[in-house]
Amino acid sequence: MRRFKYQGKVFELDTDGFLVNPAKWDRDLAEGLAGECEISSGLTEEHWDVIRFIRRFYEAHGKCPTIFETCRECRLGRQVLKRLFPTGYMRGACKMAGMSYKEAYMGADYMEHSAKDLHAVTQRQEYRVDVRGFLVDPDEWDEHYAAHRAYDMKIRGGKLTVQHWKIIRYLRSAYYKTGRIPTIVETCEANSLEIDELEALFPDGYHRGAVKIAGLRLR
Repeated sequence: MRRFKYQGKVFELDTDGFLVNPAKWDRDLAEGLAGECEISSGLTEEHWDVIRFIRRFYEAHGKCPTIFETCRECRLGRQVLKRLFPTGYMRGACKMAGMSYKEAYMGADYMEHSAKDLHAVTQRQEYRVDVRGFLVDPDEWDEHYAAHRAYDMKIRGGKLTVQHWKIIRYLRSAYYKTGRIPTIVETCEANSLEIDELEALFPDGYHRGAVKIAGLRLR
């Protein structure tokens, strides 16, 4: 953890730079983190519209909204999102709003049964996952794991299509080439998709859906 100081205030951040306690958020944190999120000219009303929505959603539902919910509410397209938050939705907008992917799972209705499903997908194979259902070691991933994860999520019919596999393989290939998970904008651009098209493929969200099925996780 580290102590982040701005405007005479001190905020406790985790090792990835996210606020440890979302209840401790205030506007000064967002302003202070803007530079770390590659926003050099300060936060505009467009930025604040997104940040305020994320905070309202969290206060109302106890969890972080998916990127799809935020883009739909704030009427953001892929290019606008990229311009506003160059480091990505989770690593930009959510970070400045005092959220992280961890808050995305608070109150999730499928978590109660997912641990059993994930730890013993078949009699032949076991996969090590963390408490949020993400694969601990991406090298343990296989297509069988991805196919079974689809049944746990909101994938239509529980079946991965050619388009799903294209996204999954892109994510894994990009991760092993760069050592990082691509942002949603990078994924959409690389696969010629708009954000709403990606939502149709992975209704649970980008990190909760596509990234998880690909056997990856934010650290």
